[in-house]
Amino acid sequence: MAQMMRCRVNLSTLKNSYNLVSRIVLPVKYQRSCFHTSWLLNVKGKEILMPSLSPTMETGTIVKWIKKEGDPIQPGDALADIQTDKAVMTFEIEEESILAKIIVPEGTKDIKVGTLIALSVEPDEDWKSVEMPDGAGASTSPASSSAAPAESAGVSAEAAEPPPGQVNVAMPALSPTMTSGTIVKWLKKEGDEINPGDAVAEIQTDKAVMTFEMDEEAILAKLLVEEGAQVEVGQLIAVTVEKGMDWKSAVIPTATKPAAKASSSAAAPAPAAKSSSAAPRGGQPPPSGQVYGLAVKRLLEEYGLSSGSIKGTGRPNRLLKSDVLNYIQTNNIQRVPPKSADEPSKTAVGAPSPASKATTQARAPPKSGPSTYKDLEVSNIRAVIAKRLGESKSVIPHSYATVDINIDKLNELRGNLKAENVKVSVNDFVTKAVAHALLQCPDVNTLYQNGQIVRMQNIDVSVAVSTPSGLITPIVFNTTAKSITEISNDVKTLAGKAREGTLKPNEFQGGTFTISNLGMFGIKEFSAIINPPQTAILAVGTGRDVLDTTLRKKSMMTATLSYDSRAIDEDQAANFLSILRSMLEDPSFLVINKGQQAMRHKRE
Repeated sequence: MAQMMRCRVNLSTLKNSYNLVSRIVLPVKYQRSCFHTSWLLNVKGKEILMPSLSPTMETGTIVKWIKKEGDPIQPGDALADIQTDKAVMTFEIEEESILAKIIVPEGTKDIKVGTLIALSVEPDEDWKSVEMPDGAGASTSPASSSAAPAESAGVSAEAAEPPPGQVNVAMPALSPTMTSGTIVKWLKKEGDEINPGDAVAEIQTDKAVMTFEMDEEAILAKLLVEEGAQVEVGQLIAVTVEKGMDWKSAVIPTATKPAAKASSSAAAPAPAAKSSSAAPRGGQPPPSGQVYGLAVKRLLEEYGLSSGSIKGTGRPNRLLKSDVLNYIQTNNIQRVPPKSADEPSKTAVGAPSPASKATTQARAPPKSGPSTYKDLEVSNIRAVIAKRLGESKSVIPHSYATVDINIDKLNELRGNLKAENVKVSVNDFVTKAVAHALLQCPDVNTLYQNGQIVRMQNIDVSVAVSTPSGLITPIVFNTTAKSITEISNDVKTLAGKAREGTLKPNEFQGGTFTISNLGMFGIKEFSAIINPPQTAILAVGTGRDVLDTTLRKKSMMTATLSYDSRAIDEDQAANFLSILRSMLEDPSFLVINKGQQAMRHKRE
């Protein structure tokens, strides 16, 4: 009896003291390496704020949550239906994640723009143990947003309350993980008229160069940030006035920096414009009569389609992403050739600030003598790469397997195809062979997410491409169904877009397996770092001439498989490499029934 009494007292003590004990926050690498089944090992969530879905929107109502807690989110997925001041519009997410916590329930009215409404986590994190990020408590509800510190409101008072007819334009968040962006190029100059849907600037985010559009008629009165400057999300970048007003008499705000994070929902003004991925103005239909979101708009632009030619299956007058994809597949429509992205101009467009100059110039040499070094800025892409691959190396238990491949027949086959004016590279053959090897070894075509192994049904091979701003991995989708020439064309197109900075997020986010080839640089052998949540990556070296036991010359190529030992066993990795070697040493299988296509391509 005494033991039972003692047990009950202990349980009661733990229950009542739960909220008094501070939660232990572990570094990210330890969070991801553990099963988060304890309240001591929580994952910090990423904030999802109430968006501004129209230039005049200040508050909104959550009509319906389309995703529920625990649901995975793919780029372009609809998260919720939100009632703005004009219409019911769909809020879409452009980053792969998991919806971990819904903070504002359905039906909640008058939620201020910038209020925290939900939390998400990375696909490989445990969503059940999510906790509030630091400093998010002040913006979790509409009521709390009014209690922001007086000094923060005072700092941005002039920016938040422009004169009638004037709008102060802030740097938009073009992706959920974007905290700052670089103005690559201003597409409008001071005094230019802006019509709904006009592109105003090209902005380098942490992922790619994206177009910033405005959805209201206005006149661009003042550019507050010069081209090439890096700007925080929420910082004022331009001033617009209504048509008919004297744009030269616009009031220039003295405070352009965003308020502190804890009081951002109270001090920051409602954004005056949205990115190119936003829905049409105020939820009103475009000239075609259809309403669509950011993912649909990008697909239409990418394939040069008109929304009026596609029938929408969503609620009245709404065109869905699946409608466009079905139309493209049914009519076998190809992508429109990409436009080259202009290099960032070094000419000042607006009044530069000392801070922006400091971010665009190298450190001045000391007065005592010439400098022997030069500081280079780390681009957003390189920063993201360093973070993700650093986490990969510290969290994922990398194992390695290497195989030598005789490529004499492969080189001979390439020569025969070249004689028929069909030019393909060794990497194209490797990509095709990898796809078929993954088809026979499905245990390698997997992702490791939330402590579970997810076997992928589709085979989408990512190919590493080096760009001036960093390494990026565009994806050859449905690789097994494509011929050698189709793979070659896809890789060339994607590599060109990657180097120009015009890749769309859906072209490099995802993938089930990655190939990194340094053979063109003369590298004989190396090992690559796995790109999570993928479980394997193949490192391909250059072809080299060696002598066999009979002193005959042959060309050999070394390939190294880096694999996650939590998901792939040694025998599975060895079986994959064995199949890959057999296909590349006798590559005729890879071009079976493709000769007619090559000849038809030659005649065309």
